[in-house]
Amino acid sequence: MSKNRFDLHEERLATTDEKGHRIFLFPEDVKGIWRKRRTYFYWFLIILYLVLPWIYHQGEQVLLFDLPARKFHFFGSTFYGHDAPILSLLLFGFIFLMGFITSLYGRAWCGWACPQTVFIDAIYRQIEKFVEGKARARQKLENEPWTLKKFGKKALKWGLYLLVSLHISHSFLGYFVGTRNLVGISLSPPTEHMDLFITMIVITAIFLIDFGWFREQFCIIACPYGRFQSVMMDEDSTVVAYDINRGEPRRGLETGNEGDCINCYHCVKVCPTGIDIRRGTQLECIACTNCIDACDEIMEKVGKPKGLISYTSENKLKNIASKRFRIRPMIYLTAIIAAVIVFTISLLNSFNLKATFVRASKTPFQQVILKSGEEGVTNFYKLRMDFKGESDSKVLLAFENPKDNELIEIKTPRNPLPLKETQKKINIFFRFPQSILNKGNKKSVVTFTDEKSGKILLKKEINFVGPIK
Repeated sequence: MSKNRFDLHEERLATTDEKGHRIFLFPEDVKGIWRKRRTYFYWFLIILYLVLPWIYHQGEQVLLFDLPARKFHFFGSTFYGHDAPILSLLLFGFIFLMGFITSLYGRAWCGWACPQTVFIDAIYRQIEKFVEGKARARQKLENEPWTLKKFGKKALKWGLYLLVSLHISHSFLGYFVGTRNLVGISLSPPTEHMDLFITMIVITAIFLIDFGWFREQFCIIACPYGRFQSVMMDEDSTVVAYDINRGEPRRGLETGNEGDCINCYHCVKVCPTGIDIRRGTQLECIACTNCIDACDEIMEKVGKPKGLISYTSENKLKNIASKRFRIRPMIYLTAIIAAVIVFTISLLNSFNLKATFVRASKTPFQQVILKSGEEGVTNFYKLRMDFKGESDSKVLLAFENPKDNELIEIKTPRNPLPLKETQKKINIFFRFPQSILNKGNKKSVVTFTDEKSGKILLKKEINFVGPIK
């Protein structure tokens, strides 16, 4: 077995020792074109995450998951709890998109856009570097006995972690509570909103422990995406890979002709999950490209071409031409297009007025005496209208049959009703003579007419009930 601590047995993780105890990793810093590109992209995502909940359109937050009210504001459109089938299309579309990206570019999501990688690499590891120094200094400090200096550095680091975690968790809550509402809640005593306060504490603790301590263990142990990514990939998928034909045999193996790999282990030292990319595509690889920049730096120093480790595919390494059109990506792309088409059609249809009459649960009807002295009946309903447009119009409730308009009285706080208040349930009483019932029933059609244009937007059949005589 090699004496180099980075040369591990192929069945052993770099993050565990022979007894299964965790080994903390201290990946070294790396510079290069890919590192620079990822840094820019990370901060774009972080700024987007922090700014997006503060963007409002016509008084509404553009992205808000209002769970208590069962409302979802999505860039000018409002969805409700019963719109779950439409929202599920977004979820399926995202899943298929992940499959499509993975089939083409491997685990690019993990290295470029996953919050786990973005926050740890762009913020938490930079705080650690600022307080404790570079990788070797951090490892030395970790192995030192506890002193006042070590305690001070650890306390400062975790204090900064806590501040960042609090900010991230509050921004996260802003997507569910509303940022403007959250500001007022944050300035009030915790006892006034104890449920939100406890939720904030829990979320902050999760971010703090995960990003500050658990780190790569989530990617290796807990992340489900890492488990099924291999199902989405094929030999033509673009991955971070080592060119074994060019690199082997490595320097120091005493096999005669040496390849370009000088066996410096720099690609292993910079890896955030501690793998050796030279062993091929592995479950623990998050495609962060650190090994590419690290190897290119070494190749430049020894006067050899860059690209010993690069974005490539298994077939390219075997000098097999990659297929431009492949079944697996095309299946995912077809599913994405189908989800987008169905979502668009469903969204456009949702802008049409919808209405639901729900009968009162306690008593279906109540007998009354009308002003004329005739025996009458009152039916109580709750009306729920759904309209996602931006119209300022009002709708007038009436009956399609002119005789019903004369015999049945509609009692509601307002008629016509404003379309903008469609998310509210409206109490409606229908009062009519008992004589119009036939065996205790009468069906009638209620029309919803646009007050401005006079156009009938919707017709809804309703069944009136009363005593059987």
